[in-house]
Amino acid sequence: MLRLDRATYDGIVAHARRDHPDEACGVVVGPAGSDRAERLVEMVNAAGSPTFYEFDSTDLFQLYKEMDANDEEPVVVYHSHTATAAYPSRTDIGLAMEPNAHYVLVGTREHGNNDGPVEFRSYRIIGGEVTEEEVEVVAQLPARSNT
Repeated sequence: MLRLDRATYDGIVAHARRDHPDEACGVVVGPAGSDRAERLVEMVNAAGSPTFYEFDSTDLFQLYKEMDANDEEPVVVYHSHTATAAYPSRTDIGLAMEPNAHYVLVGTREHGNNDGPVEFRSYRIIGGEVTEEEVEVVAQLPARSNT
């Protein structure tokens, strides 16, 4: 199960709406090994496409340097689908290289940039196998334990 705080959930949805009709993409990072999605990092879709996303290689390299320095890892990798269901495409499955990450898809096809519901779904993608998981949105994440 993926647990997100309300601000992170709202931030991902706002990014998907803002970039529509192009696909939005980004990462939510957290402490390595914790499965805590704590820091939303909106990325630029270098492809600038309504049907494909690609992280800018320079931005991605910089993000991985920051994560390494802070003992963080990608907890969520997200992008939007602007014209199709919020389900991983064959391309999405092929690009899923973080076995511990939750892969979130936000469907904006119904309302685009406007208010209205979006499809917000999360998956685990390991070795090409896609498994949908529940998403729980909480007011805020519980405090980190010091153990």
